[in-house]
Amino acid sequence: MTPPPLPGMDVCAILAKLVSFDTTSCNPNAALMSWVEDYLTRMDVPFWRSVGPEPGKWNLHAILGPVAPGGLAFSGHVDCVPVEGQDWSADPFVLREESGRLVGRGAADMKGFVAVMLVAIPRIRAEALLRPVHLFLTFDEEITCDGARHLVADVQQRGLMPDFCVIGEPTLLAPVIAHKGRYTVRVDITGRPAHSSRPALGTNALHAMGKAIAIIAEIAESFPQDGLHVPGFDPDHTTMQVGLAQGGSILNIVPEKSSFEMEWRAVPGESNEEIYARILNALAPLHDALRADGPGCGLVFTPLVDLPPLALSPDAPLASLLQQVTGHNSAGYVSYGTEAGIYQQAGLPTIVCGPGSIEQAHRPDEWISRDQIARCETMIDALVRRVCLSA
Repeated sequence: MTPPPLPGMDVCAILAKLVSFDTTSCNPNAALMSWVEDYLTRMDVPFWRSVGPEPGKWNLHAILGPVAPGGLAFSGHVDCVPVEGQDWSADPFVLREESGRLVGRGAADMKGFVAVMLVAIPRIRAEALLRPVHLFLTFDEEITCDGARHLVADVQQRGLMPDFCVIGEPTLLAPVIAHKGRYTVRVDITGRPAHSSRPALGTNALHAMGKAIAIIAEIAESFPQDGLHVPGFDPDHTTMQVGLAQGGSILNIVPEKSSFEMEWRAVPGESNEEIYARILNALAPLHDALRADGPGCGLVFTPLVDLPPLALSPDAPLASLLQQVTGHNSAGYVSYGTEAGIYQQAGLPTIVCGPGSIEQAHRPDEWISRDQIARCETMIDALVRRVCLSA
């Protein structure tokens, strides 16, 4: 059995422990979360679980100071991407240090920030907090962000919503006030099988898939010309692509089944729902043509991920606060997605700002620098003083 964590562990020791848990999104996070619960319990920090639909996975919401709404939340996800197929130079789940770099899966994205959150607890508890400091830990950010949805719903139900939230995704401690949304859909196509020597007797699901992908490609190519442009993003418009496709069983059989997955990343101001409706309308004639070949033929659409964009005003108090604390004179825009859009949609003003670089995330020998960790500790202390200690 893993021994309980001890208050007073330094940030690198906590990060090493967090990295040691393989919390790839397909796995339970129970072992890591239980370890964190032991850590919180030893310091008399109240916390609540927010349980998801999968066994062995849950979120945590802890509160330092008054158990009340308001105050400031720090949020981080504990799941990570797979290491399979990556060329790591050593065990990815054993943290190691190389020339000031802390190397391990999740070190940058984003167990480094979680470690900073946890090591700050004794310092924060020593303060006479006028407003609460909330700690959010979530599951499945890397695949669906459903953990954040469960967590924010439970926090709302408990009546303990913070006033502000900082998500510590790796931004090199530069405040990010806007990111694109992400919507993913699987399209399953059913045709009719036949011997390839008489293809007219069948309905080729792969040919139908090719037509569908061509239609989607036309829509994707329209966004740079006709779509909304938002300066600050790179690219500054919505993007769309088909990223996965499969079908067929053997070369001499007309394929009965095919499927593909597509995504789009919408800039704030463009609606995922409207884009989805555009896709459905564009593919409706193809679906109708397939249906005419038989009652079982056609296209079936299954939405997989619906991640809203983030759009915090540059003049928002939270944006100004982070710029003052970090020393950055402006706030940035990124094209990837985070849980921030979910929190903002729930009425919680949220900004993204954390240690490490997104360029190191998801890669073999992922790393975060000691300097970024130390600077993040300073940032958290400053934010707590500004939001939760001042009258």
